[in-house]
Amino acid sequence: MEEKKDFNAGLEEKEVSELDKLYEASFKTLEEGSIVKGRIIHIRDNDVLLDLGYKAEGIVSRDEFLDPEEVRIGNEVEVYVMSLENEEGLVVLSKRRADKILGWEKITTEYKEGDVVTGRVVKRVKGGLMVNIGVEAFLPASLADVKAGIDLDSLVGKTIKAVIVSINAKRKNVVISRKDYLIQEMEKKKAEVLERLTPGEVVEGIVKNITDYGAFVEIGELLDGLLHISDMSWGRLSHPSEILAVGDRVKVKVLEVDKEQQKVSLGLKQLTPDPWEGIDKKYPPGSKVKGKVTNILSYGAFIELEPGVEGFVHISDFSWTRKIRDAHEMLAIGDLAEAVVLGVDKERRRISLGLKQLEKDPWQDIESRYPLDSKVTGKVVGFNEDGAFVEVDEGIDGFIYKNDISWTRRINHAYEVLHRGQKLEFKVIGINKAFRQLILGLKQLRPDPWPQIEEKYKPGTVVEGKVTSIFPFGVFVELEEDLEGLLHISEIERKPGKLQERFAPGDTVRVMILSIDKEKKQVRLTRKGIEELEEVPLETGSDTQEEQDKEKESQDNQVQPSQQEEAQNLESLPSDSVSEEESQDSEAQS
Repeated sequence: MEEKKDFNAGLEEKEVSELDKLYEASFKTLEEGSIVKGRIIHIRDNDVLLDLGYKAEGIVSRDEFLDPEEVRIGNEVEVYVMSLENEEGLVVLSKRRADKILGWEKITTEYKEGDVVTGRVVKRVKGGLMVNIGVEAFLPASLADVKAGIDLDSLVGKTIKAVIVSINAKRKNVVISRKDYLIQEMEKKKAEVLERLTPGEVVEGIVKNITDYGAFVEIGELLDGLLHISDMSWGRLSHPSEILAVGDRVKVKVLEVDKEQQKVSLGLKQLTPDPWEGIDKKYPPGSKVKGKVTNILSYGAFIELEPGVEGFVHISDFSWTRKIRDAHEMLAIGDLAEAVVLGVDKERRRISLGLKQLEKDPWQDIESRYPLDSKVTGKVVGFNEDGAFVEVDEGIDGFIYKNDISWTRRINHAYEVLHRGQKLEFKVIGINKAFRQLILGLKQLRPDPWPQIEEKYKPGTVVEGKVTSIFPFGVFVELEEDLEGLLHISEIERKPGKLQERFAPGDTVRVMILSIDKEKKQVRLTRKGIEELEEVPLETGSDTQEEQDKEKESQDNQVQPSQQEEAQNLESLPSDSVSEEESQDSEAQS
């Protein structure tokens, strides 16, 4: 019997196993609809031949290759079997269909929305670009770049990275965003730069944008820091554009780094010494300084003493004598001004200055210049409810209360007797240093007549007087010049009709002295029982004509000097009410 030959003799076990697999594979047959691998063995003008390893060759159109770089002899590609044989006896293949099937399988199994994919931009279509990421994905124009208006044609043929925005398996549709990917990369780079930055570090950057409140400086790739206007200069700045312009390259100091918010605060003035160090020694209170007016407000002005150091002059420290309503009346921006340092607040970075302190305060020796009981001449300049303002001298003002105008006359408002612009002689009866006012008086220029009035008009005396004014509570009766008494309604005999119907201004009436209040300077009158005394002669305070003449002569000797003074001072004083215009002036002054 013939001995059987062993063809595997001399081969190792591993080699035998591989040969068996190849042998078995040689008996396999191709099936339509399957995906197989093929090796490019020949390239023609319009198609490519592949060795499928099944003792068969296949053909695929060159248009099926989205990436021309794949069409090379020896490259292996996966293709879809469309037909087992064509007229040339070749297997008809489709790479595009194989890519789509395999791509969708990979997309649905390996990727999800939000993942980053790499693909090649195939072509431009309406509204965006088509990108091959294993399957064709749509990249909308609005998601192509972080900047609007990018040229889409410039991306065709380029390999890009993008983020999957949505996957629709039913419609076989994928939408991607290159913009989201670029933003993610920018955030990563920002985080890297932030990680390296430390407060106090000096860095160089480029001014990218300027606003009213500061400037944005690019200090690293894709990272901008804010240089606030308050950190640009130790001195006063109205706008950042005064010292910076877009595109300027500047050195700045890192003040603060907020990694969570990805914000960086920068400083420019911090690169130079703080001029406020030792400021209290440099500008001690009382020292004289010179500077330039940099800003003016209605209530004061700022004066720059040196770059970064300003002082403020309040309007109350402009002049000892002038009443200034607005600082613009005295100064203008750019003026060179001299001042005196009043105080230094180093912590709050404030220096108080004064202009009037360059001159002597006229109130320092006010007691010696205007001693009590001395006489002064002044001009009435205004009114309020309590009295009148008087200008005595430049920088020296006085005030007269309405109760110090007359000993006897009832005065409700000072403008009833005085008027604006009137010049009179006054007596100094007090000094108010707190308000920098002399307290003045008119009635003090003559003796107090009330002791004589008290002696002349004793209770029970019947006299005649003229009605001056009528009110619901009573009637005022003038007994003599500037002396009135009140006839209260309770002291008037009861008769039909109102007081306004029974009395009229100018009427002469007989009244009896009821009482005199020397402290309150008041005379109370009565009409009760006056009818019984209608036939009694009027009393004058003397029993006989001889005694009356002696008393009159004595009073004339005592009062005559005072009356002369009063005539000189009150010659122009009106006894009637002032005009409506002066009344309005009074309200305005109040």
